[in-house]
Amino acid sequence: MIAASLKAIRDALPSGVSLVAVSKFHPVERLMEAYQAGQRIFGENRPQELAAKVPLMPSDVQWHFIGHLQTNKIKLVLPYVCMVQSVDSIHLLEAVNRWCLENGRVVDILLELHLGAEETKHGFTENEILSIICQTEVHGVRIRGLMGMATNTDDLSVVEADFARIHALFLRIQSMGLPDFDQLSIGMSNDWPLAVKHGATMVRVGTDIFGPREY
Repeated sequence: MIAASLKAIRDALPSGVSLVAVSKFHPVERLMEAYQAGQRIFGENRPQELAAKVPLMPSDVQWHFIGHLQTNKIKLVLPYVCMVQSVDSIHLLEAVNRWCLENGRVVDILLELHLGAEETKHGFTENEILSIICQTEVHGVRIRGLMGMATNTDDLSVVEADFARIHALFLRIQSMGLPDFDQLSIGMSNDWPLAVKHGATMVRVGTDIFGPREY
């Protein structure tokens, strides 16, 4: 089932759009099914779960951290991931950059735009992101692009408006000539086709691959 689901999604994705298999709350056995079907990029959102899964999976897996990351948990994440998609505050950006410099690593990051209407969501405003791009100097991380989650609603016009908004900001920053700024991570199981329509280079899909969470 996992292999068939992956094939259906890959067949529908345009060339150049990466698929991140959101494996949080699923056991390693199911991740291995996806791996054996050719999936290499996995997304986790809990530091302890990520750290526990890494040694149980093949070494060529590319791990992305996609959840809210507290600064006191970065040591459970940064040794293993190739990308943190959810940098949502200056405090976190500085902590990740400092850890990377101290440990001789360069980690790719995405800046998270607060897209949805929900107050509980994390992330920057457009102006805060533009300020970081123009004024913040970091050497331990590479700012590769933006990440966002659309408003949790069945109204697809609202979802499209959210995706159009982050895509416009993405294009605006790209026009500034920032090196390596080439990734837009938007879209999940319920809305990834709309995200692709609005310029996603990366979609984060869990339920459509693995089914309902097991724990």
